[in-house]
Amino acid sequence: MAETLGMLCDKLTIVKLKQYHSTDTERLTSLGKQALQLQLEIDEYIADAINGIIPIEKLTFESNKVFKKEGNEVKEISGKLGEIFYQLADVNCQLWHEQEKVYEFENVPAEEKDIVVKQLALLNLERNQCIDSINKVFASSLKK
Repeated sequence: MAETLGMLCDKLTIVKLKQYHSTDTERLTSLGKQALQLQLEIDEYIADAINGIIPIEKLTFESNKVFKKEGNEVKEISGKLGEIFYQLADVNCQLWHEQEKVYEFENVPAEEKDIVVKQLALLNLERNQCIDSINKVFASSLKK
C-alpha cells in the first residue's frame, strides 16, 4: 500500500476544503464521492493495520524534507491522533488561503511577494510534519 494514514487524512481535508469552496453541483457530487471513498479507505487502512495485514514498519513513510532549518522554523506538532488531524486540517486551510494569493500573484504588492512565498513554504513544512506525526502516533498506538 503506497498510502499512509497521514496521507489519506491529508487528502480528505483537501477534499473537504474543495467542497466548502465550491458551489458547482456536478463538482460537489464528484467531491462527495471522493470524500466517501477516502473515508472508506481510512477505515480499511486502520482495520488492516490493527489486524496485522499492514506491517507496523510500513505505517510510516517520513517526508524527510531537506531544507535549511535556520529561518524556517515551524511549530512542533504533538498530541493524540485527533489533535494532530485537527492541526493538519487547520494548516491545510491556511495553505488554501495562502495559495489563493498565488493564483493572482500579479495583484500581490511587490513588498509582500516574498512573504507569501515564505509562508507557503513554512505551511507546507508544517503540513508534512502533521502527516508524519499522524503516522508515528498511529504506529506507536499499535505497538502497545
